[in-house]
Amino acid sequence: MQYDISAIIEGYAQGYFLMANDGEDSLGWYSSHQRALIPLDQRFHYPRSLQRFLNQNRFQVAINRDFEAVIQGCADRENTWISGELKRIYRLLNSQGWAYSFETWEGDRLAGGILGIAIGGAFIGESMFFNIPNGSKVAMVKLVEHLRKRDFVLFDAQMTNPHLERFGAFIISKNQYNQLLSKALKRKCFFADNSPRTFNDSQ
Repeated sequence: MQYDISAIIEGYAQGYFLMANDGEDSLGWYSSHQRALIPLDQRFHYPRSLQRFLNQNRFQVAINRDFEAVIQGCADRENTWISGELKRIYRLLNSQGWAYSFETWEGDRLAGGILGIAIGGAFIGESMFFNIPNGSKVAMVKLVEHLRKRDFVLFDAQMTNPHLERFGAFIISKNQYNQLLSKALKRKCFFADNSPRTFNDSQ
């Protein structure tokens, strides 16, 4: 099956996201009246217990070291919206420099990871998982540090939950989100050095 990557990136750039209904392979574009963000400023925080763990430097960070394993890890749950077709789209987006896996490793073992799409100065988090306790939490902290260094202005978590709220996740309206997304798309930010893409590259 052929996919129009430009149309897919344009959909995300308009504030929509792809999702499959549980148990179905067909995809649809979705939006919401509210959006959850992970703060990239001083509002970002995490539990003190995690700071002690971070001080141990137990995990190493990597980008796209095992993109496929992160996709599978994110989809491997009882109720998943990451269908087979969406996996294929993520792989294609990754091959063209739009989708990334931000990973933590303990030696040769994948500890956890975050799957997302980078467009301009926006990082759209799709899902996250862990194999080792604290694997995804450390990935979250290190990803925020990475986005700050790369001058990103938006970390979209789409929908919040108690886990994300521990990191300062907050809700904004659809209008506020669209304004911030528009600002982010004008940024020329590179998530990784080896495959830099900007929003204009999809046009």
